Amino acid sequence: MAGSMEWIMRLDGTNLPGKSLIGGKAHSIARLMALGLRVPPAFVVTTEAHAAFLATGEFPDGLVEELERAIAWLEESTGRVFGGASAPLLVSVRSGAAISMPGMMDTILNVGMNDQTQTALAAESGDAAFAQDTHRRFAQLYGNVVLKADAKGFDSASDPQVWRDMIHSATGKTLPDDPREQLLGAVTAVFESWNARRARRYREHQKIPHDLGTAVTVQAMVFGNLDERSGTGVLFSRNPSTGEDQPFGEYLGQAQGEDVVSGEFTPKPLATMAEIVPEAFNDLMSASKTLERAERDVQDIEFTVERGTLYLLQARSAKLAPQAAVRTAVEMANEGLIDRRTAICRIPSDRIRILMSPVIPEAARVAAAQLAKGEGACPGVGIGMVVSGSDEAERLGNEGIAVVLARPTTSPHDVHGMIAATAVITEEGGSTSHAAVVSRALGKPCVVGCGQGRLSALNGQTVTVDGQTGQIWAGALEVVVPDEVSDGMLAQLTEWAEQLAPIRIISADGAKGLDALDLAAIEGAEESENLPEILAGNQTAKGAAGGAIATDEGVRAAIDAGLEFIVADPRLPSLLAAVQANVEPVP
Repeated sequence: MAGSMEWIMRLDGTNLPGKSLIGGKAHSIARLMALGLRVPPAFVVTTEAHAAFLATGEFPDGLVEELERAIAWLEESTGRVFGGASAPLLVSVRSGAAISMPGMMDTILNVGMNDQTQTALAAESGDAAFAQDTHRRFAQLYGNVVLKADAKGFDSASDPQVWRDMIHSATGKTLPDDPREQLLGAVTAVFESWNARRARRYREHQKIPHDLGTAVTVQAMVFGNLDERSGTGVLFSRNPSTGEDQPFGEYLGQAQGEDVVSGEFTPKPLATMAEIVPEAFNDLMSASKTLERAERDVQDIEFTVERGTLYLLQARSAKLAPQAAVRTAVEMANEGLIDRRTAICRIPSDRIRILMSPVIPEAARVAAAQLAKGEGACPGVGIGMVVSGSDEAERLGNEGIAVVLARPTTSPHDVHGMIAATAVITEEGGSTSHAAVVSRALGKPCVVGCGQGRLSALNGQTVTVDGQTGQIWAGALEVVVPDEVSDGMLAQLTEWAEQLAPIRIISADGAKGLDALDLAAIEGAEESENLPEILAGNQTAKGAAGGAIATDEGVRAAIDAGLEFIVADPRLPSLLAAVQANVEPVP
């Protein structure tokens, strides 16, 4: 890839540009390579190219030519030919924002596939069924994502012309045969998915700026669907639901990555991988330790095994359930991997509020009727009326009605319903499926894999969902509220935060007799944006209580106003907010 490139960067591990330019996925690939781990070669179209595209609706000048040169570099790196009649190169085209947005934007696999490359793959692999299955996967994904076909029922036994006809019938558009045309269409689709409804709603909920933009990572394909010693999976270096210091993940043999995250297939435990491809499993365990030590955080690793050889596709800081976030932060600080301030800054105060939300006492469980059971994917308790559609969940949620979203499996199109729901339950999928990953990112109780057809009968019923045990109970069960003293991890976090916070956080019982401004008696104080002006007018009180003072914004306003203390119950969320007020979280 001779000559300078304005819009594209080669990923070879020799440099590590910032995530704001190349996105988290490409940054991860470069980091994996720098650590000497096995990664398929890749290049990235930068966020600057995306910004130029959004400004005009067209590729910036020179990008098409740079894509040609970058593909030529991939061909040289792999010894394969894009669209070639022998040793064909296929690529994946993936989004990559600076801040992880799991499942919110588009991915297209097996780009470069056509009748000619199918014949070449069949000859090279000695497996015509594998080549046909790969062609089917490309046609279905490209047709639905890029051409918006919304077509289902693509059968690997069908002639490829049948798939092309289905797409044309649904859209009036033709599935491109030319690999370069496919690549341009895929890059365009990823660019445009930044402003998809699901992506915008997720950013708004997570307070991610809309102007960050996405990069596009183009990576040589490796094939988890090749043979019995091939597969794909996801590994967490520690348990993402509980925080237990044990590798946790799932593996799906003879599959590609989309099969796992889609939730349409239920993967097997990692022990299955250890039995089928032990060498690749051992390499994965070693890579997990290397990455966690290097990044000083729990790692979420996507991988593919091709004929017994492990390839890492990306690694990122894992989205953890609130309980797991607390445990891993405290234990990593105790292990010396991170300092105490970093541990506190890794846990948003809203996660502590979720963690201190109600739990089901044992007596209530014994007396309740269990309606269904699956795998607990994100702890917490959600109570509400079961609804089967995301639009309905959003509508009812906006009316103040508590709902539980029940789906066969979720997709990015369900994010608005997941945000509105008190809990998410699915019939299919495992703990690394879309429903599980996004629920952990949102802090929503989640149960997956309840069994095909098991949830449809619950529609309209009020249920209680326990995301820890995976149980779904009839009715609204009694709940109790945990406290920050009896839980060892929360108590440890409280002690550290008290030492580091620039303001004291006092419970209501401890504040009796203290000089505190009663914000509950002041009009407008329930809105955090009014607090700076209200506190600026305070001439005598040393502290404040009530109103919005216990919110993150309220804590910052109290610190800025020079107060000595605020009153909050529970104390820990406000303590964390106080420590984090003037500290940039360590990645």
